[in-house]
Amino acid sequence: MNELLIGSCHCKAVEFEVELEDGLENLRRCNCSLCRRKGAIIASVPIEKLRILKGEDHLSLYEWNTKTAKHYFCNICGIYTHHQRRSNPHQFGFNIACIEGVNPFDFNSEEIAVGNGASQSLN
Repeated sequence: MNELLIGSCHCKAVEFEVELEDGLENLRRCNCSLCRRKGAIIASVPIEKLRILKGEDHLSLYEWNTKTAKHYFCNICGIYTHHQRRSNPHQFGFNIACIEGVNPFDFNSEEIAVGNGASQSLN
């Protein structure tokens, strides 16, 4: 049975839900120039499994270089909520720290893979 989780930015202007088949899995960080700076732990879902419930008008979009990756953040509090992945544009990566009841500090570092976005020439 699929699990629906609710997430939000800090000020709660943006709320979203993610539908997960097997819970939070394949958690990772990325070492590309942007992700290294934001430091979020992410999980991914197919695009149709992440839905904005509230505040789509408060989402700002950041793109650079090829503009394949689309990074969204709240234009009020600045929290990164999700992004369309460059390595798989059919998926959204989402910030697990935005999910209700999830504390990213509860995961030990061995559980978090590091994607090597820095070695790819197209950011």
